[in-house]
Amino acid sequence: MTYHAGRHFLQIPGPTNVPDRVLRAMDMPTMDHRGPEFQAMAKRVLAGIRTIFQTDNPVIIYPASGTGAWEAALVNTLSPGDLVLMYETGHFASLWKKLAERLGLRTEFIEGDWRHGADAAAIGERLAKDGGHEIKAVCVVHNETSTGCVSPVGDVRKAIDAASHPALLMVDTISSLGSLDYRHDQWGVDVTVGGSQKGLMLPPGLSFNAVSDKAIAASKQASLPRSYWAWDEMLAMNGSGFFPFTPATNLLYGLDAAIAMLHEEGLSNVFARHQRHGAATRAAVEAWGLEVLCAEPAHHSGALTAVLMPGGKGADALRKAILERFDMSLGAGLSKLADKIFRIGHLGDFNDLTLIGTLGGVEMGLKVAGVSHRKGGVEAAMAVLASASASEVRQAAE
Repeated sequence: MTYHAGRHFLQIPGPTNVPDRVLRAMDMPTMDHRGPEFQAMAKRVLAGIRTIFQTDNPVIIYPASGTGAWEAALVNTLSPGDLVLMYETGHFASLWKKLAERLGLRTEFIEGDWRHGADAAAIGERLAKDGGHEIKAVCVVHNETSTGCVSPVGDVRKAIDAASHPALLMVDTISSLGSLDYRHDQWGVDVTVGGSQKGLMLPPGLSFNAVSDKAIAASKQASLPRSYWAWDEMLAMNGSGFFPFTPATNLLYGLDAAIAMLHEEGLSNVFARHQRHGAATRAAVEAWGLEVLCAEPAHHSGALTAVLMPGGKGADALRKAILERFDMSLGAGLSKLADKIFRIGHLGDFNDLTLIGTLGGVEMGLKVAGVSHRKGGVEAAMAVLASASASEVRQAAE
């Protein structure tokens, strides 16, 4: 294979680049997961992760991908044949629906166009018609990784409450946790699903369920089969800083460091940084004469930007040219969007200079691949970043 000098630019929307500090934290001898040293670390991590979800309630940590956390959310709270209302925001909402059906649940999908987040009003209208409260849960993806659209979770909760409906609210934050503002308690979410490999800046391998009191009460009545995913044993042992099975010890070392890093920067600053990078990326796309897939500005994501290809196809050829020429990976279009879009990840351990390098690679790649576009995308992004920096300086002086 040909050697590429410099580092590879991994600009897919997850897994993201793992910072050196997290890598060094994981590069430790594996400790006794029944000993006092582990117990102290686990208690610190289990408390710290609550602050990232912005909850006072427990967060359960599994050695699993986000798909495992999807399953855990459903099997702990529901029974065979229960009806779940879901919203079609994109590829990952569709996969969660498929998983629910394989578990023996009935699903109802509110159709979406993959260019907007979930419509809270449509969810509320459907719940208002469910006089018998047949719907047991509402499932929404906060940041749809396949499209770059964010759903207004707070509005979904308001719609559920306005319909006086008792359904549980479950939210997938796999690509938004630690990147976008998310408030488990304030927004009245019952189960929040998360993963380690995106905004938390870790490798894949950890997943999360943040749970409300209502969800814990539902778990005592639910009858879907569960063993590995069961909350009761996890909650009982987590209280003393242990797990009912062998945890992913070294990933927990890394999580400990990642939580510290997020707090050292300040969560509000983390969220502002991602919003700034999203705005700069969209400015570049507009300057190139291309179109952002997410059609609703209020739903634009600070974690990634999906870009439509002119002519409707050719995204894979563009990504291949950029990888081979500039050693940079961009996200592919998934299922309905295959070969129609490319996705620029700008989340996790990511700064202004990394963004400019990323957008420079895209702009050069558009030229190499012969994709019709205008020049000036990088300059447009730089102008957004410069304006944001000047505003931050003024605020600091005041």
